[in-house]
Amino acid sequence: MQIYIVRHGDPDYEHDSLTPKGDADAKLLAERLAKLNVTAFYCSPLGRAKRTASYTLEKTGRKAETLDWLREFEGRVPTHEGGHGCPWDRYPSYWTTVDAYYDYEKWDKVPLMAEYGVGDCYREVTEKLDAFLAGHGYVREGRLYRAVRPNADVIVLFCHFGVESVILSHLFCISPVILWHNFRALTTSVTHLVTEEREDGIAQFVALRYGDLGHLDAAGEDPAFAARFCERFTDDTRH
Repeated sequence: MQIYIVRHGDPDYEHDSLTPKGDADAKLLAERLAKLNVTAFYCSPLGRAKRTASYTLEKTGRKAETLDWLREFEGRVPTHEGGHGCPWDRYPSYWTTVDAYYDYEKWDKVPLMAEYGVGDCYREVTEKLDAFLAGHGYVREGRLYRAVRPNADVIVLFCHFGVESVILSHLFCISPVILWHNFRALTTSVTHLVTEEREDGIAQFVALRYGDLGHLDAAGEDPAFAARFCERFTDDTRH
């Protein structure tokens, strides 16, 4: 089986849609995805993901099934500036000093994550992910998947950065805190996963590409800055 995880285009968060840049990039993405022999499309219920998907669906004459668990990850914690925000917006001087954040089994036991139920939100997503994969023929057993119906299906998921990191964390048994902070899937980027069944009936997921923007590169388009922070502290593009 192959899974393509697609992050939505440059977001207009106020209207839960896309900016003009997001629309333009999503159209280029559609040209790329239309070349795949896709078995099924799935989409987050949020507007920015649905609009991103709409260009591909229109071009291919297909429909996407909406999956609630593909919405942006809903775990929230207090921010450094006050208020509440996503758990992937921690300053490096804080999160890198907490050894448990690097541990797949312990990251959600850190008081900040435990007090605000981030682990519960994580498990809600991953349980639904496993049910979804079981429906496609792969049943979770420990850290691997039993291939009860091994197949060559190609599925595309239109979703969001935070939940993409949760999906990868669960499939690879890696703390999501590392993925949230050290990896950046930019807008309209494509992550390509495949199953490998080197032993009969036992499958693991392997990433062939992460956050690929070949469709933008081919068109000479720079990616949007969404999801990034400035390279230098003296550059106030986005802190």
